[in-house]
Amino acid sequence: MSSALIVQGGWKGHEPGPVSRVLAEWLRENHFEVEVSDTLDSFKDLAKLRALDLIVPIWTMGTIAPEQLNPLLEAVRGGVGIAGLHGGMGDAFRSATEYQFMVGGQWVAHPGGAGVTYTVNITDAPSPITAGVKDFQITSEQYYVHVDPVNTVLATTTFAFNGAVVPAVWTKSYGEGRVFYCSPGHVAKDLSIPEMRTILTRGMLWAARKL
Repeated sequence: MSSALIVQGGWKGHEPGPVSRVLAEWLRENHFEVEVSDTLDSFKDLAKLRALDLIVPIWTMGTIAPEQLNPLLEAVRGGVGIAGLHGGMGDAFRSATEYQFMVGGQWVAHPGGAGVTYTVNITDAPSPITAGVKDFQITSEQYYVHVDPVNTVLATTTFAFNGAVVPAVWTKSYGEGRVFYCSPGHVAKDLSIPEMRTILTRGMLWAARKL
């Protein structure tokens, strides 16, 4: 059986508990043994992390200590997959620039707040994560992000106020590890959108090399 660690916490506005329960359920449906932790100290045990197939951080903002961050980075560099969404992965540990480099981006703004209806446009980049998925709409926070130019962008979103086309879903490598990120997903109800479920489930499986 595959194994995953979900570490949830940080800013409560992103509903880390409910979101972690949804993602854990999807992983268990795909034959993962899932541990859900509420402490960043779970990242301290490098040997345990190396034995995992997947790590899912759900921890908006907050601070991570070197003894927590460094084993996480080393595990992913060594081949453990990491996958996540919205602020739980893309707006975590704002002072930890190497973490942001691993993720492939960092939130900088969400113009209009949580009530923006926007379109997620699937790109033509070939990927099993988005194969067959059509463009879809979501009413949520629309993330304006700084991004790594080497990311493989699987979906974008366009901002009405300035016409900027900004990556919304991407994959990349960090050492030997696979990295998947999806910026939509402000709260747990956003995950009920069929396209969101498909992309997130496939993204986690891809990062874990199970897709």
